[in-house]
Amino acid sequence: MASMKLFSVCRSAQNVIWKSLRSTNVLIKQSRTISAGYKDVSEKIPTPDDGMAEISSYNLREFFMSDLIGGVSLAVSGVLREPATINYPFEKGPLSPRFRGEHALRRYPSGEERCIACKLCEAICPAQAITIEAEPRADGSRRTTRYDIDMTKCIYCGFCQEACPVDAIVEGPNFEYSTETREELLYNKEKLLENGDKWEAEIASNLQADHLYR
Repeated sequence: MASMKLFSVCRSAQNVIWKSLRSTNVLIKQSRTISAGYKDVSEKIPTPDDGMAEISSYNLREFFMSDLIGGVSLAVSGVLREPATINYPFEKGPLSPRFRGEHALRRYPSGEERCIACKLCEAICPAQAITIEAEPRADGSRRTTRYDIDMTKCIYCGFCQEACPVDAIVEGPNFEYSTETREELLYNKEKLLENGDKWEAEIASNLQADHLYR
């Protein structure tokens, strides 16, 4: 008789627990459906209607902490792999030949300036960052007397480089040219030619690698 009463108490307590869990789930679902477009992606807590197999599987996952073990194993595997980052500035990653960095004016191998003062780059610049002044030489050719780029306006679209018929103005591979003052970013012709002389080898290599697509 005592065992029968104890069994009855256990069954009644179990029913109370399941009812409370079911009512809690109902309240959660109702509160979540109040906001439009809410999607419940949390794990479903099994109920007696789901069957013992689903309940047992859920209890086993909770008991053995499979989710926690999976997260820890993922973290440990990441520690054992090679780092995905590099030690910048002591290490630098590869750059595409199409990388658009600091501007430069190029010369021919003879030392003559490539720019013919056609002003196509000035006309096509959407930011109006380029200012050019030119005058004819004694031999009748036109050359620039002023070639300024306001780097604070430049949006690095590459239109100037694409418009140039003689590959005079290019955006080189250099991206490390931060300054302390705004005035240092107002490039004149001498600064641009200096950049071209400094980076000519890499610029020529990049143009050669990309010439099939231009």
